[in-house]
Amino acid sequence: MDIKTFDHSHLFSGNAPFIEGLLEAYLENRDSVPTRWRDYFDRLHEIEPGATDHSHTTIIESFKQAALKPDHSVGNRAPQTSSPEAKDKQVAVLQLINSYRFLGHRQANLDPLGQHERPPTAELELEYHGLGSADMESLFNTGSLRGLEDHATLRKILNVLSTTYCGTIGSEYMHITDTQQKRWIQGRLESAHGNPPASAAEKRRILERLVAGTGLEAYLHRKYVGQKRFSLEGGVSLIPLLDRLIERCGFHQVKEVVVGMAHRGRLNVLVNVFGKSPQELFQEFEGISKPGFGSGDVKYHKGFSSDLVTSHGALHAVLAYNPSHLEVIDPVVEGSVRARQQRRGDLERNQVLPVLIHGDAAFAGQGVVMETFNLSQARGYTTGGTLHIIVNNQIGFTTSDPLDSRSTLYCTDVAKMVQAPIFHVNGDDPEAVAFIVKLALDYRMEFHKDVVVDMVCFRRLGHNEADEPSVTQPIMYQCIKNHASVEELYARQLIEEGVVDESEVKALEKGYLEKIEAGQPVGVPIEPNPDKTFAVNYSGFKGNHWMEPADTSISLDRFRDLAAKMIQLPEPFEPHRRIVKIFEERDQMGQGLLPMDWGFAELLAYASLLQDGYPVRLSGQDCVRGTFFHRHAGVHDQNTGEVYIPLQHLSDNQAQFLPINSVLSEMAVLGFEVGYSTADPNGLIIWEAQFGDFVNNAQVIIDQFISSSEAKWQRYCGIVLFLPHGYDGQGPEHSSARLERFLQLCAEENIQVCVPSTPAQMFHVLRRQMLRPYRKPLILMTPKSLLRHKLSVSMIEEITEGQFKPVIDEIDTINPADVTRILLCSGKVYFDLLEARRAHLLEHIAIIRIEQQYPFPLDELTAALNRYPQAQDVIWVQEEPRNQGAWYYMQSRRHLPACLSPQHKLDYAGRRYFASPAVGYLQKHRAQQKKLIETALRLDVDETQAVAKAVAN
Repeated sequence: MDIKTFDHSHLFSGNAPFIEGLLEAYLENRDSVPTRWRDYFDRLHEIEPGATDHSHTTIIESFKQAALKPDHSVGNRAPQTSSPEAKDKQVAVLQLINSYRFLGHRQANLDPLGQHERPPTAELELEYHGLGSADMESLFNTGSLRGLEDHATLRKILNVLSTTYCGTIGSEYMHITDTQQKRWIQGRLESAHGNPPASAAEKRRILERLVAGTGLEAYLHRKYVGQKRFSLEGGVSLIPLLDRLIERCGFHQVKEVVVGMAHRGRLNVLVNVFGKSPQELFQEFEGISKPGFGSGDVKYHKGFSSDLVTSHGALHAVLAYNPSHLEVIDPVVEGSVRARQQRRGDLERNQVLPVLIHGDAAFAGQGVVMETFNLSQARGYTTGGTLHIIVNNQIGFTTSDPLDSRSTLYCTDVAKMVQAPIFHVNGDDPEAVAFIVKLALDYRMEFHKDVVVDMVCFRRLGHNEADEPSVTQPIMYQCIKNHASVEELYARQLIEEGVVDESEVKALEKGYLEKIEAGQPVGVPIEPNPDKTFAVNYSGFKGNHWMEPADTSISLDRFRDLAAKMIQLPEPFEPHRRIVKIFEERDQMGQGLLPMDWGFAELLAYASLLQDGYPVRLSGQDCVRGTFFHRHAGVHDQNTGEVYIPLQHLSDNQAQFLPINSVLSEMAVLGFEVGYSTADPNGLIIWEAQFGDFVNNAQVIIDQFISSSEAKWQRYCGIVLFLPHGYDGQGPEHSSARLERFLQLCAEENIQVCVPSTPAQMFHVLRRQMLRPYRKPLILMTPKSLLRHKLSVSMIEEITEGQFKPVIDEIDTINPADVTRILLCSGKVYFDLLEARRAHLLEHIAIIRIEQQYPFPLDELTAALNRYPQAQDVIWVQEEPRNQGAWYYMQSRRHLPACLSPQHKLDYAGRRYFASPAVGYLQKHRAQQKKLIETALRLDVDETQAVAKAVAN
């Protein structure tokens, strides 16, 4: 039914019950009301479809106050509520106000180059709302429009709306469902009319920072002609933006800021914001390396940290090292921030702030951005909100324009998935840039949510300084060629305003150049005596060798005490009946009545480390229960749903145990844990893949951080990866953790790769990871079928007396002098070989397990091989195809061949070459497995000999 059917006055108070009924229906089901009423409710009072942040009664009362409010103005009166036409005009004005809030950004002046024509937005036109020029001087109720009296002329309302929403700041926030957040943003924007005037001192500071940003680029361009530096020219307003951000962080008593950014402008930020010595930068341009700094990296990948002085105290600022994979740094920064918050006991997440600086094409194009947003409010990963800054060059690489680089109106649209407010700002208006980053930070500190500042600018040079962008972007670069720098534009503005004169500008430029040429610091002042209480400290781990000893055993009394506490549940508590059985078996394991399985030994390792003061963080998909129903670190009450974690209740002074079922992501979650681990050398940080090969989705994290960050950047990390691995006939994706890829990355003792075959080995390798004065990533090929294998068990004395063994020699009582063939292997295939050898009475074959594949246990394996003087055949046995697994690695002259004697002949037994990691048919799998066991044992030849020997005896 049409709005105007009701006595020509749909807002007349007599119709309020009817309107309330419509609104009730709208709130229950938006589509249940006529279209025009639906649009009316959408726009009138900021009620979003599906909003549930207020009760119906509250919303109805608020609606009535806004729409049914009688007019009491005098003099030049607002339209009278008794007039149907006046009431329609009032509704139209309120709809116009909300249209600007929703869509004003489409008419904002955002592009410094003015390349793109802004098509009219119908909803911002007076005619769309039934208004016209005749209404310009009429008074209207301004509703909730801030910065105006209760009633104002339409002309004045339009002026406020235009300056607030269509100036050099375009704001997107009406997609947020939380009314409090929307009202907060409205109040800050509308009361300031979009951009309040800056003081003379603030203007001079902005100009000085623009001079610094422009001056450094000009100096480098002259001195190092043609060298890559990924210039910030065209986006120099980033420097005053970060300057204002740091000062505002001081105001909020933020103690640390961790920044992640890619190449563009990085050198400028390092020098002009973080205070890196210009002289050090010049040495990098000249190719001079630091002594003892590993293999190093290019200058625009390097990180830096310093303690910056603000007017409210010192602020520790970190620029994270970042590879060429642009956005991959995002989750790493978040993990580092979370660890730093944890170290400070910063439960409100106000003391450590993550800041991510993006490029426009990468922000829209790379999936890890979405994955990182998805972590932002998850319990195990939230950092209390991230400030995202986009240096929007309006071009990706060199040849990609927005039509090719995204399918959305803005590059920022992905941020709407977490209802982050988005503020677009023209990079040629540095005052607006400074204002909006202050507002954005204040929002983050108020609501602890992500917020985005999209600084629209341009890139004066090509993708790098040797590039020629006009070949593929002739129109854009003709505009850029004729466009003055932001420093020139702003200096001209301040001269016209009388804030500075031309001589002051020249003095600033001259003074900066003199400092640069002298190699003097030109950034924010550095605190000379910073507080190091909460600093990341790896000093105790540097320079140590991987063979550093550590006693990982525990006493029998401690074993029994921890075993009992691991299964204690509160009263009353109703676990699932299967858990009851598992805990009963664990009770027997603790008493020595049953051998230990993997789940028991793993949790025992955690419990002992927690008692020793080492926090443990375990994350991954389904990791709390365990994908293979083996861990049960958390137990669910079947009546209440409450989760109880026994390892959090070992003692009052224990370290923190935090098991987390992660979001369904590998790259972002592993990146987060790597970042966490780099900032927490004293914690056992573990990420578990649901199946081992799922780690493929995080290969960039492995290549760029886990395997090489120490060599490139001298960044240490003790992350542990659990990768379930083993051929059980479950198809290609559930068999292999791609062991060969990790082994290919091994060099310079950069990582550890282990394939433990017993629960005790798992216990000791986890304790060894923390107890040695040594921090390197640990890759564990963890089992699946072995979790309940009758032979893959351990006894108590292996915990109380043993240590991790890189090599495990033959365990059966066979005579070494009778051994003519030695089988070498790792992992599950060992038990298949052992059972087959026992079944066929083959006492001339010894089986040796290599439990640590890197660093290669050369001495241990050589000693084991030397025990068998008559052995000639040495066979490497693996389940993986020949072109996968460890075979190629083992053939290296530094590994197996280095252990062999002249009489030894090295050979291979296993699957042949395959493109896929495994077959998908169980029958084929079993046939292949049977064949490789028979080949390794030479059953076709040796079984006859063994039977004959048995008969003779």
